Amino acid sequence: MLREVSPLRFLIMVGLLLWLADPAIAPVPLQIPVDPPPEAPGSTSTSPPASPRSPSIHGKVGIHLSFYALSRPGFAEEIAGKLSEYGLNAVVICVKDMHGTVGYSSQVPLAREIGAAYPYIKLPDLIDFFRSRGFYVIARQVLFYDPILSKHLGYPDGKWVWPSDERAVSYNLEIARELEDLGFDEIQFDYIRFPDDGAIGGQYRERYEAVNAFLARAREVLSVPISIDLFGRVLWPWNKEKKDPIGQCLEEMASYVDVISPMVYPSHYVEPGLKADPYRTVKLALTHGMARVEKPFRPYLQAFDMDIPPEMTLPQYILAQVQAAEEMGADGYLFWNPRADYSALWEALARESR
Repeated sequence: MLREVSPLRFLIMVGLLLWLADPAIAPVPLQIPVDPPPEAPGSTSTSPPASPRSPSIHGKVGIHLSFYALSRPGFAEEIAGKLSEYGLNAVVICVKDMHGTVGYSSQVPLAREIGAAYPYIKLPDLIDFFRSRGFYVIARQVLFYDPILSKHLGYPDGKWVWPSDERAVSYNLEIARELEDLGFDEIQFDYIRFPDDGAIGGQYRERYEAVNAFLARAREVLSVPISIDLFGRVLWPWNKEKKDPIGQCLEEMASYVDVISPMVYPSHYVEPGLKADPYRTVKLALTHGMARVEKPFRPYLQAFDMDIPPEMTLPQYILAQVQAAEEMGADGYLFWNPRADYSALWEALARESR
């Protein structure tokens, strides 16, 4: 059985191929200005009404699920059974992905106007289904990597929109408010950044200001807890210097949110020593981050087969990360597999429970 994560331990220490290709170090510089340019059926449920929203953000251990996966008949039921079997208590549902697709029948006018909303899942039914079974339900919303909105607004690359563009900010906040109204326990923002398009070491003051301003707005309009997905490199001490083109500063962003979910995937580092040692990599990243801010850390752990050391299996690799996160007093953790294939995770947890 998965070991219980104490809600107080953190106080002690204080699309998808493109996503998998995100590096831990900025690629060849390509400067882009900060200023902007001129229902398929989902799971249904006949279960009792969902219980009230959980008052606690703490101790949540769960998995990320795409709306594509959740649109498959019987998938939600199968996943709920596995989560219960292994003692996990949370699900993250992707509601807006890095293609710009809003995977449910959104009533946000712009989402409907630009053809972004598509009913892959019946979101109210899914929320009720998971919450009535005792799971904490988190909405993951990709923000500023949005090819659909980018093309609609006339951006030259057709992929990103700027966090400094009021049109993009207002659009995403409307979606977030809708998600709160639908009944999610928490809203998790991803791609809350600028593109990784410049050399580390440059001057990016406006980018940091824009990212922080978005979070400040979100904090004003939302009443549910807010969590954020961050590059693992944001935890490292050099991030304080605010010289990263993505515009994410740990201390500044932490002041607006309730939970921090760094993506500490060992495979995404370029340093061979970090790639080869998942236990050390997760532990080192959390050591740096927890020393900098006193906010709950609920890291994303790697549950996909990428750059796994030849002497390790994927279940061993997963358990090494879990051990590091628990030893560091992480306030829960989440597992990521882009195909929502968690067979290796179930194998890992079965081993641990023996």
